[in-house]
Amino acid sequence: MKTQLLKYGAIISLMAALLSGCSTTGSDEEAGSGATSMPSQSVTTGTVSTGDVSGTTLGTDSAVARVFYFEFDKAVLNAEARAALRLHAEWLKANPAVNIRLEGHADERGTREYNMALGERRANSVRDFLIQEGVSAGVMEVISYGEESPAAMGSNEASWALNRRVEMK
Repeated sequence: MKTQLLKYGAIISLMAALLSGCSTTGSDEEAGSGATSMPSQSVTTGTVSTGDVSGTTLGTDSAVARVFYFEFDKAVLNAEARAALRLHAEWLKANPAVNIRLEGHADERGTREYNMALGERRANSVRDFLIQEGVSAGVMEVISYGEESPAAMGSNEASWALNRRVEMK
């Protein structure tokens, strides 16, 4: 009788292990497929006459920044960002059919909700500056990813500094 109980116990344990292994595999495949469908963050060169600027360089100078960095817990543009944004503004005014997306990001410090709001404030500061420079508000979309889409992994100042940004796409 004892051997039958041990036998059934072993079978049940084996079945449970197999079932839990199957459920883990499914979520790993889903995570992998999501990662491969993420858009590339690399910058390519070329000219754009109309449409969306995703995957293209704004203007003719590929050295003009399309990522703007911020100080900790701030949404204020520095002088370097303002200079680059002026060049983008001139190009956008000359190409009014082009739409851009301003993606705000934050580092991992702070709550998820706070970082979503901070990313939005940062993207809005870029949008507001471009509007002041004469770019139509209708060609800009603002979105915040908060801490959800880091540019650098790590819990150190170097990584955090790279994650406090707005990307123009």
